[in-house]
Amino acid sequence: MKKTLVAVTLAILALGLAACSGADKPAEQKTEAVTLSYANFPPKITFPCVQMERWAKEVNARTDGAVTVNTFPGSTLLGAKNMLRGVQEGQADIGCLSLAYYPGVFPCTIATNLPVGFSSATVASLTLWDLFQKYKPAEFKNLKVLTMFTSAPSNVMSKEPLKSLDDMRGVELRGSGSLLRMIEIMGAQPVGMPMSQTPEALQKGVVKGLVSSLEVLKDFNFAEICRHETITNLPVYPFAVVMNLDKWNSLPESTQKVLEDLGREQALWTGQYMDKHIHEAIEWSKEKYGINIYELTEAEQAKIRSKGQGIIADWKTEAAKAGYDANTVLGDVMKLKAKYEAEYPAQ
Repeated sequence: MKKTLVAVTLAILALGLAACSGADKPAEQKTEAVTLSYANFPPKITFPCVQMERWAKEVNARTDGAVTVNTFPGSTLLGAKNMLRGVQEGQADIGCLSLAYYPGVFPCTIATNLPVGFSSATVASLTLWDLFQKYKPAEFKNLKVLTMFTSAPSNVMSKEPLKSLDDMRGVELRGSGSLLRMIEIMGAQPVGMPMSQTPEALQKGVVKGLVSSLEVLKDFNFAEICRHETITNLPVYPFAVVMNLDKWNSLPESTQKVLEDLGREQALWTGQYMDKHIHEAIEWSKEKYGINIYELTEAEQAKIRSKGQGIIADWKTEAAKAGYDANTVLGDVMKLKAKYEAEYPAQ
């Protein structure tokens, strides 16, 4: 009887100790499942959407499937010009902004849209990211910036050969944003229109060519009608991927860290993808359509740079009104540009 009582008592004590031991151990924390909406405005095949899909997959993988990102390319959720407001108001959790579509709104980071002669999307994208990290511009204070990147330098694609600035005089060329002024500087006739309207405008002769980065030769099949490409290295377009601030603040710290860690990596990945894709698009266009490529003389390039100083001067005025030391910001852009050109030389 006594032996039985002792055995029962020991068993109860053992269960109690086990319970206490378990209570002392912290419970395993499971990352809360989250679904995010990500809006983008260009077609799915274009580089801003390619980087979006890559980012969504990386986030899902790095959170062990806890975060799902539903992507909406081609303005199916928000268009280019209502992207900023749409993200701020929560119509989309995340959106991709083309900063040039918001004149005067982003005076600091738009400095990368100036005619400073970026050689590649890789160099420009890293310059933009570092510039943002240094200044943390107030214009982004109501948003969470997830990453930034740029297009590649812009060049002329035309139906007829435009081998020199003299050839461009008076020729109607499609552009947008700051490129309209650069087209005018080259002596051509700038025509502002969305990229989506450009194929029809080319076919009807409303424009004789366009100014953009050269991946559109393949992505939009512009090589079929624009078989003459003139290398001008005009400005890049900066982009920012931003999140609704309330949505960001609602995320677990572990998820926030994953997104933070992806910021610079995504900028570099997108720049390198863009540069590689342009090379592929040019080779594809040569093989399929036999495109011709021309380069302006150094004297013509110098003339464009000289006239482009007026655009830089206008930006300095606007940046100063916004409270920035414009010379310092531009100086930082040029230092970062030189740093990354040395680190990532043009291929």
